[in-house]
Amino acid sequence: MFGHLMIKRWKHLGVCLDGQPFRVDGVNVWKHDWTRTDEKAEVKDPRYHQDFVFDVWTIDTGKKTVEFAAGEFSNCIWGFYTREKD
Repeated sequence: MFGHLMIKRWKHLGVCLDGQPFRVDGVNVWKHDWTRTDEKAEVKDPRYHQDFVFDVWTIDTGKKTVEFAAGEFSNCIWGFYTREKD
């Protein structure tokens, strides 16, 4: 899964239960609507080292826009990632 094209690197931000407060760049993700981009992020669960493909999302708060990759590691257990800087 990770051997094709140029891989964009994603940094693990954390894990939370569905709806539990979680901040990306200061923004609590559960208090805003997420907009799915056309991009996918190939990530690895830092605890169990399992590969996942998560959707990349943006949130526009009106004051700033944040981008992150997120998905469920298991039922209601969410993992969050941010793009690594070059």
